[in-house]
Amino acid sequence: MKLLLDTHIWLWYLLGYEQLSSTLQKAIADETNEIWLSPISIWETLILAEKGKITLKPNPIVWVKNSLQSLETREAPLSHEIAVLSRQIYLEHQDPADRFLAATALHFQLTLVTVDTRLTQATWLKTLS
Repeated sequence: MKLLLDTHIWLWYLLGYEQLSSTLQKAIADETNEIWLSPISIWETLILAEKGKITLKPNPIVWVKNSLQSLETREAPLSHEIAVLSRQIYLEHQDPADRFLAATALHFQLTLVTVDTRLTQATWLKTLS
């Protein structure tokens, strides 16, 4: 299965947070699954750190670099097509990160791993929660 990790899932997995169900932990750790990560998740993580909502040691940049090495992921590149698609999809909210992640999952035919009900309720989006 090809899985695109939502930002919070990526963070919870790497930080060992208990909020991440054992089902999702196993899916991410399963070597037969292909794990994808969007640059939007890196951007969103750095913003969370800048706002003091999360603490990443020794600093956010080093943490991100180390995390990219500790969990093998495929980069889900952004494109003009994904940017346009992010405005064409139906979501009740306008969160830009969510829109880019949903459009990326749709474009690359990936399953979005998220517990965000605003995304899991989108019937057109394949999710794993």
